[in-house]
Amino acid sequence: MSDPRFFGYGSLVNLRTHDFDDPRPARLIGWQRVWRHTSRRPVAYLSVEPCEGSEIDGIVARVPGGDWAALDRREANYRRRDVTGSVLHDAPQVSTSVYEVSGGHIADPSLRHPILLSYIDVVIQGFVQMHGQDGAARFFATTRGWAAPILDDRAAPRYPRHQLLTASERDLVDAALARMGCTILPPEAN
Repeated sequence: MSDPRFFGYGSLVNLRTHDFDDPRPARLIGWQRVWRHTSRRPVAYLSVEPCEGSEIDGIVARVPGGDWAALDRREANYRRRDVTGSVLHDAPQVSTSVYEVSGGHIADPSLRHPILLSYIDVVIQGFVQMHGQDGAARFFATTRGWAAPILDDRAAPRYPRHQLLTASERDLVDAALARMGCTILPPEAN
């Protein structure tokens, strides 16, 4: 029996944040990426939701022996859903799951629940590595919820898996957020 896979669409795309085997570029059909918050956390999460006609880039990677425990702990505020028939990639077809925000009060991000810039940085670094700059541009274009405020926490990252970005990666993030007219909050705002 082949090991199942997960589809990662946010920080899991950044291979520096995990060591799951055989990561490959992939696409999830019929779903969209969206910023959400829940009562379980004071900042916004990336999540996915079904959306006919949409597709998003990401990765698939193996879950050795079907032992989901480590990934379930990492994604503790998410629930795992089967998306086997909706994922396109060049690996053999096996059972594939995606994580989406679960339980609690689910709503759009707000001033009380901003998006962390350090989280966006990690995600974009991964998309550049796995999908190139065009993939990073598609991430911004295919993610809903950019009207939410973004907390600039780069000087003291609050995202637990934050990474050091190159100057060009940082410039790419900053330019994309500026083009979209995102509101960037200073660190003391939250």
